[in-house]
Amino acid sequence: MLFFRHQRSLRRRAHLMREAIRNHDWSFRLATRGLTSGERALQETLNDLGEIIHQQVNQSEVESWQRLTRVLTHEIMNSTAPIASISQSLLRREDVLGTPLEAGIRSIHATATRLTTFVESYRKLAQLQQPKPEDVHLDDFFAEVRRLYPQLTWEIEGMEGIVVHTDPILLQQVVMNLVKNAMEAGATRIKVDSHPDLFISNNGSPIPASDRDSIFIPFFTTKHEGTGIGLALSRQILMRQGGDLELMEQPETGYTVTFKLTLS
Repeated sequence: MLFFRHQRSLRRRAHLMREAIRNHDWSFRLATRGLTSGERALQETLNDLGEIIHQQVNQSEVESWQRLTRVLTHEIMNSTAPIASISQSLLRREDVLGTPLEAGIRSIHATATRLTTFVESYRKLAQLQQPKPEDVHLDDFFAEVRRLYPQLTWEIEGMEGIVVHTDPILLQQVVMNLVKNAMEAGATRIKVDSHPDLFISNNGSPIPASDRDSIFIPFFTTKHEGTGIGLALSRQILMRQGGDLELMEQPETGYTVTFKLTLS
């Protein structure tokens, strides 16, 4: 009787793990108490499997967007560069200056130039600089970031004595992207804590449920002046160093948005 109960319990575990992965619940875990040593090892592996799958999915997504961005920027630049060059040449001609054609050609040149500048920003996704990791003391790191944004109220916890091996310049770019987005969403308070991953929360406008699955997609933005590159680039920066950037389903208590930064 005990044997059959145990087998039924194992089948129940398998069903729960399968449903968790099917529903993209990557944080799902089951206890290992009451299992044999072999079963315990298997359950611990299954507990880690969700996170491994999640990381692989994110990595594949980033690589796909990199390839698409590389092709798009190449094709668009090939089209806009001649337009800007030809229109600029026409604006130097004496038979164009002072005629009704001048205003139209100037508009064409200005549009081509703006589009070229816009596309150049997306090349960052395909031409990210090689990380130069070093030991970074998070208490000193966030003290410096805090000084850059004195208008915000900061709550920093658990940074004392924590050292991570990462590129400090790229990490600062990620954190500043998150803070900038928070401020644009009306945030006045930022909380940073570590247990053991890094969590950054803010009290700005919450991210609509309809946008949660799209915020890391390049070119996606809800801002009138946004480029849609900040979060996509930030995730790529961390993944290139073996980490990740995620939006938490449940924000930190007292805040509306929480991001989880996994550092290698």
